Amino acid sequence: MAAFDFGIKVDPAPFDRQINEGYQVNISDYVRQGWEMFQKNIGEFIGFTLVVFVISALSARMNAFGSIIFSALAASLYAGYSIVAFKRLIGQEIQFSDFFKGFNYFLPLFLAGLASGLLVSLGIVLLVIPGIYLAVSYVFVTFLIIDHRMDFWQAMEISRKIITKEWFAVFGLALALFAINLLGVLALGVGLLVSAPVTACAAAIAYKDIVGLHASEW
Repeated sequence: MAAFDFGIKVDPAPFDRQINEGYQVNISDYVRQGWEMFQKNIGEFIGFTLVVFVISALSARMNAFGSIIFSALAASLYAGYSIVAFKRLIGQEIQFSDFFKGFNYFLPLFLAGLASGLLVSLGIVLLVIPGIYLAVSYVFVTFLIIDHRMDFWQAMEISRKIITKEWFAVFGLALALFAINLLGVLALGVGLLVSAPVTACAAAIAYKDIVGLHASEW
């Protein structure tokens, strides 16, 4: 997929069947598997996380303009963790360059981040609870875009419908991953070198368990 392709519309029927059938959320299993995945490629994960930190730090020195730049890059950088996790989940070897393949999906990821950010912010401003609902409901958007080459709006809607089926369980997962990253921040920020990739892998593993992987190349 080229970086500036909008993505495609996919047949929603398989997702509709899945929504009707339901699923279970196994938080402890996802975190454990995320930790194990991190350990097997610890050098690559820490190296890429350092790259993200450097980009963030350089952007912060550019004030408001830098914040806009980093916001535009953030979704593609996060998608890099997801692509590496997907490859490991199907037994493929990884290369460090795989972390940057999220930029192959730049436009739909950017548009999804922009649209979901606006909707979540609006929901929080209005009544708070709608914003929290949407923030959790969009957890699978990145994965759907890179796994199905899906356009951003369909990815947002399918993610919302799937997660709404077991919203409180996924909310529990989101809280657990947030808590792990908070511990990383409290460990003088250095802990984020571990917690950021572990939680990103755990989220990708949750997607694979709940939705399943569609593609074999990303």
